[in-house]
Amino acid sequence: MKASFRHWLGTGSPWVWLTAGAVGLSLVMVFGLLILIAANGLAHFWPAAVVQFEHRAPDGTSEQVLGEIVEHETVPASRVRAAGGLVPDGATTVERVLLKVGNRDIGGTDFRWLPRPELYDERTPADAVVIERSEWGNLYGFVREVREGGTAVPGAWRAALAPRLARRNALHDAIERLQVDEIGAVNHELERLRLQARRDGANEATAAEKQRLDERYAALMDELAKRHAEIGRDTLLFVTAAGDEREIPLARIVRVYTPNAMNVGEKIAHYGAKLWEFVADEPREANTEGGVFPAIFGTVLLVIIMSIVVTPFGVIAAVYLREYARPGPVTSAIRIAVNNLAGVPSVVYGVFGFGFFVYFVGGSIDRAFFADKLPSPTFGTPGLLWSSLTLALLTVPVVIVATEEGLTRIPRAIREGSLALGATKAETLWRTVLPMATPAMMTGLILAVARAAGEVAPLMMVGVVKLAPALPLDGNFPYLHLDRKFMHLGFHIYDVGFQSPNVEAARPLVYSTALLLVVIIMSLNLAAIRIRNRLREKYNGAET
Repeated sequence: MKASFRHWLGTGSPWVWLTAGAVGLSLVMVFGLLILIAANGLAHFWPAAVVQFEHRAPDGTSEQVLGEIVEHETVPASRVRAAGGLVPDGATTVERVLLKVGNRDIGGTDFRWLPRPELYDERTPADAVVIERSEWGNLYGFVREVREGGTAVPGAWRAALAPRLARRNALHDAIERLQVDEIGAVNHELERLRLQARRDGANEATAAEKQRLDERYAALMDELAKRHAEIGRDTLLFVTAAGDEREIPLARIVRVYTPNAMNVGEKIAHYGAKLWEFVADEPREANTEGGVFPAIFGTVLLVIIMSIVVTPFGVIAAVYLREYARPGPVTSAIRIAVNNLAGVPSVVYGVFGFGFFVYFVGGSIDRAFFADKLPSPTFGTPGLLWSSLTLALLTVPVVIVATEEGLTRIPRAIREGSLALGATKAETLWRTVLPMATPAMMTGLILAVARAAGEVAPLMMVGVVKLAPALPLDGNFPYLHLDRKFMHLGFHIYDVGFQSPNVEAARPLVYSTALLLVVIIMSLNLAAIRIRNRLREKYNGAET
């Protein structure tokens, strides 16, 4: 028996099964985590039912409460009793309900924990509305009427609201276009003229150009004021469940819907619209509402610039170490340093990037090329370029090691055959060795992208911000503004999860943004893997 067991161990089968089990367990854990994140994040966009209760407090007062049921939990009765809640006789535990009641500018809070024994007469009124606003969060209540210029519009409020809300959205887009594109372009030209006059002195040509731009600016501001007056024409008379009336300008309303009266098709359409808003719009309400498009844009652009920088430097270093450097203590020290750099905490790279890139390099660039803008810094402040270079430094050891490993695996006979046919060493390297090593280079780039896309600590020092007022890419020369600060999905998750003033409202967005970051990293990696596989097929003779 012992002999057969030892023979079985000697075959290596137990270790194969152990490895397969470990891999299977890891996959189950990874997919389980992704399912958990997706379930908690994607469910947030579904239009939940709005429930109305009569809340009877222990002191005998009662009120009507309207909102979405977000969570249930069972807590010890002593905890509810200490908070002044109602506890049934003999009960040791009490169920509590977390309601999203909204109306923060009316009641002072978005969410309320209420003991289930204090809630009576539960119902889901079909005319209950949810009003999403550009500020102050959602409103939950009922619509009395739509007003135009202070006068009630006759007929059903839904029929009157739809065209006016579409008009509001069109005016909002026009206002944003005026502010960002046209007025922004005029401000850019005025700043250019100001710097030119400061550098070269004022003259008649610049004075005439400035007068023309001032007139254009005044005309645009008049048009902007006209648009604001037009968008403020319509209002909505809103009533809370407690009977408080408010007149809400349509200019502050993003969406109005009645979830209890929606059929399945309408809910699916609403869900799709909310998902699109999440990936295509800007955030609002301290990043707890709206979308994350600036963060998506910043993350992808950061990774692209980092990849453009890190790939040539990593490949050149690997080629030197493998093809040209002579074996010795210096080469060994360089390899040890490269390997040690891969283990340095990322926050150390952030400190280095802040001191070297921002203060030293950026300050030198400002003094040499942007002296007319000083003391306002251009590149001597955290921005997209310094963030990309910092992450390039952080990931360059990965590219060096992967590329050098790929170069090592190319058979020596291929090099010798090329040299025997009359090619120089440089030609052999450029036309034979490097093309066959491109799959290994892509492997290094894939690992670099996977690490860099999720890094947050160094970015907090060298360019990332909570909310960027403008994208790094626009229609003003030089179009790609590498000196600007930017938003990042990783930092957005940190900010919403740990620095949000409204924790309950931010929680589902943490899951949603985390899922989106995973999807983006997987998409970038899959694109790189596809390119690598094509290169492997092309150079099938090389081992990678």
